[in-house]
Amino acid sequence: MAAKLFNITGEQVQELIFPGENVFFSKVTLTNIHGTTPCTVDLYIEKQRTGTFYLIKDVKLPIGATLTHTVVPFSTKIREFGLYVKLTKSASETPAVDIILH
Repeated sequence: MAAKLFNITGEQVQELIFPGENVFFSKVTLTNIHGTTPCTVDLYIEKQRTGTFYLIKDVKLPIGATLTHTVVPFSTKIREFGLYVKLTKSASETPAVDIILH
C-alpha cells in the first residue's frame, strides 16, 4: 500500500479514513508543522454502536517534533472502523500537523 498523507489544521475532529475505505497501515507518523506553538493530538478508531478506541491520546507534540507510532496492523476493509484525529492547541494559534499512514 502506498502511504496516505494528510495535512490537518484546526481543532475539529477530522476523519482520515472512513469505514470501508480498504486501507491497511501499521505505522503512523505525526509532525507538528506549526512554527510557534505545540499541540496535543488524539488519534483513534471508532465503530458505530461499539465505541472509540484510542491509538494515541493526549500526546503533546512540541514545535517541529515528529512522532512515529507502530500500531497493530489495521485495516478498514471490513467497513466497521473509521480513523479520526483531533488536534488541540496549547496557545491561541491554530494547530497544524502532517500525518503519514504507512
